[in-house]
Amino acid sequence: MTKQTTIAAEISLKGVGLHTGQEVAMTFKPAPVNNGFTFVRVDLEGQPIIEADANYVVNTQRGTNLEKLGVMIQTPEHVLAALVGCDLDNVIIELNASELPIMDGSSKYFVEAIEKAGIVEQEAERKVYVVKDVISFLDEATGSEITVIPSDEYCVTAMVDFGTKVLGTQNATMKGIKEFKKEISNCRTFSFLHELESLLNNGLIKGGDLNNAIVYVDKEISSETMENLKKAFNKDTISVKENGILDNLTLHYPNEAARHKLLDIIGDLSLIGTRIQGKIIANKPGHYVNTQFAKKMAKLIKIEERNNVPSYDINKEPVMDIHGIMNLLPHRPPFLLVDKILELSETHVVGLKNVTMNEDFFVGHFPGAPVMPGVLQIEAMAQTGGILILSTVPDPENYLTYFMKIDNVKFKNKVLPGDTLFFKCDLISPIRRGICHMQAYAYANGKLVSEAELMAQIVKVK
Repeated sequence: MTKQTTIAAEISLKGVGLHTGQEVAMTFKPAPVNNGFTFVRVDLEGQPIIEADANYVVNTQRGTNLEKLGVMIQTPEHVLAALVGCDLDNVIIELNASELPIMDGSSKYFVEAIEKAGIVEQEAERKVYVVKDVISFLDEATGSEITVIPSDEYCVTAMVDFGTKVLGTQNATMKGIKEFKKEISNCRTFSFLHELESLLNNGLIKGGDLNNAIVYVDKEISSETMENLKKAFNKDTISVKENGILDNLTLHYPNEAARHKLLDIIGDLSLIGTRIQGKIIANKPGHYVNTQFAKKMAKLIKIEERNNVPSYDINKEPVMDIHGIMNLLPHRPPFLLVDKILELSETHVVGLKNVTMNEDFFVGHFPGAPVMPGVLQIEAMAQTGGILILSTVPDPENYLTYFMKIDNVKFKNKVLPGDTLFFKCDLISPIRRGICHMQAYAYANGKLVSEAELMAQIVKVK
């Protein structure tokens, strides 16, 4: 397991907000384990905290914007991308304004600041959501779609189609987070000329200049527009390069626009709040579809956490097969309700049972709509727990296991023929004098189906 990380020391940067043009001071601070990324508005009374959480996204026009209890955080995506790209888990970001500094329009300066501050490991293990199924979000209005599929690493592919001759279609891929610094972090934000005119007319991008935004010229520039651009960017002359961008900067990559879109995806998806192990495939991404996908992922992860469903590899060699189980337990078919032991330690055990229509209890238990009796689920848990307690004595064949107490039994979902049941039993307290007190869970189809607190005792056969 990988440990969580934070920065080793405080470090500050200053800049201007792209849209507000407001000077802003920003400080990265070390954060405790499980803090995640949090913003603190030090310019406001009480210094309110806004978590980097997809549920706080209020609008995505010209950037991602968060709001909690009336407190705003504007355009955090480039900073968040830098934090993820530097493999960080817990950082506090203090701000004296609502909008984060745009710097050069990329994540480059944030990455440099983080590396200067240093990175340290923390005691807690990093929580990672391993993608096992294909998950998608489609914005039908625009055709934008994001999909995540299983993968050994967190990787991202962005496919963009800008519908203009000057830019057309572009693709960019990051095969692993280690590529972020070199391949993605210095890719700058961009705009099209027709968008720029609208933004200027509406009093936006007050902090914009030709050093923090690539401007693609997708239309004929009138003399009036040229004069407005000179005034807006405080330049004596402005011209268009052969590759269709305004002058005063050079592209880092031919597909810098697509790479910046990929950078935005990384920043926006950090709002899920959990590391993802999976491959992101984004077609025509944007802040709206990115954050909607982040909300969907966060909800799915929360549901799985609430169900607390562990994952087991049923193809792996079992710790104990049916022969080993029968050597320990006195039970025999049709009352032997455990087929395999997948895990066994001093404090826990995991067992498996394949439920089939051939079970004797289905003959009389709802024959027209067969459901495994809850009482037999509890018995199967107890047999699994019996393996745990009997494994602590050198001559288990000379012992029998008896129930002493059953508490807090809950049945959550039906168990049907064809289901594979997993039983997980964890010791609540150490085994003493042959008494085992454990918390037991049964899972099927990615859901918690039943749970109980069990106490049993092994007794030597005379």
